[in-house]
Amino acid sequence: MNRKANTRPADDMRPEYDFSGGVRGKFYKEYMKGTNVVLLDPDVAGVFPDSQAVNEALRMLAQLAKRQAKIKPKKSKTDQRSSAGQHSG
Repeated sequence: MNRKANTRPADDMRPEYDFSGGVRGKFYKEYMKGTNVVLLDPDVAGVFPDSQAVNEALRMLAQLAKRQAKIKPKKSKTDQRSSAGQHSG
């Protein structure tokens, strides 16, 4: 079997790739902190102009969820009926 050596052309970048405006290490510090990348469905993404707006909305939702978790839910009428027939003792 005759194998060719793993040879590559000196420049294997496609002509349509343009990194002339690129900045090396632009997001390095953020990456090292750790990030969560979340892909939004197009209909959801269309509601928000940028990532800051998404973060603000999620923070408000998180605060609301925390407040709701602290408030004990009231028993519904069906819960009250089912527990009324039960006797302890």
